[in-house]
Amino acid sequence: MDNRPIGIFDSGVGGLTVVKEIVKVLPQEDIVYFGDTARLPYGSKSKETVTRFSAQDVRFLLSKNVKAIVIACNTASSNSLESLRQMFDVPLFGVVLPGVQEAIAATKNGKIGIIGTAATIRSGAYARLIQEQRPDMQVFSKACPLFVPLAEEGFVQNTIAQLTAKEYLGELTEKGIDALVLGCTHYPLLKRCIGETVGESVRLVDPARATAMQLKDFLQQKDALHAPTQEGKRSFYCSDDAANFSALCERALKQSYTPRIIDIESY
Repeated sequence: MDNRPIGIFDSGVGGLTVVKEIVKVLPQEDIVYFGDTARLPYGSKSKETVTRFSAQDVRFLLSKNVKAIVIACNTASSNSLESLRQMFDVPLFGVVLPGVQEAIAATKNGKIGIIGTAATIRSGAYARLIQEQRPDMQVFSKACPLFVPLAEEGFVQNTIAQLTAKEYLGELTEKGIDALVLGCTHYPLLKRCIGETVGESVRLVDPARATAMQLKDFLQQKDALHAPTQEGKRSFYCSDDAANFSALCERALKQSYTPRIIDIESY
């Protein structure tokens, strides 16, 4: 057994959707979450900047003696995962590969849509991995940068969100996709709005649960699960004030949490 916590980081509050799934499958595990609210969004930054920010995030989590780290950020997962694995001697899990595997399993007609930040789409990571595993499949990608600030502000089901979704997703539905990967951890916060826009014939793929299951399998194989307890401890940190953090915790985790503010530039 290993009673050290699991570390999770994201560019903001979107990673709470990954925390939600990890809590479901590993309720006994302690969790340390960091949201880089001072420097979001990562999706508009260069690969080099994303990697530098992510390395600081990892160093902060390592200061909390974590046993594994989940990069609950598609931008960092698609642009920086391999670099981070070379820099740090700690198990690191991204969200891209689990999302790819879920998308391949979900589609019936072989037409998969990918939505994400500009950096995630620019990296081509989802499309490349899907076509490496299934060259016969068609992949259609679309950057949807405005979804992140909408999620951060809690605008997930109002007229602005609906019009934005319609503008972004129309060309993907015209391609006949039957699976859509929510390639940003903020996007599940807009899942209802996105689902209503693309229609019931399109299955929404959230990589968060597949990532949680991959983490569970790894910890089981390494005999590194936390000793059985009623519920693990949850600790939350941000790099700047996040006005909607407690409300989003309430929505995602059914409990309100107040994050501690830390100076991420010191890591």
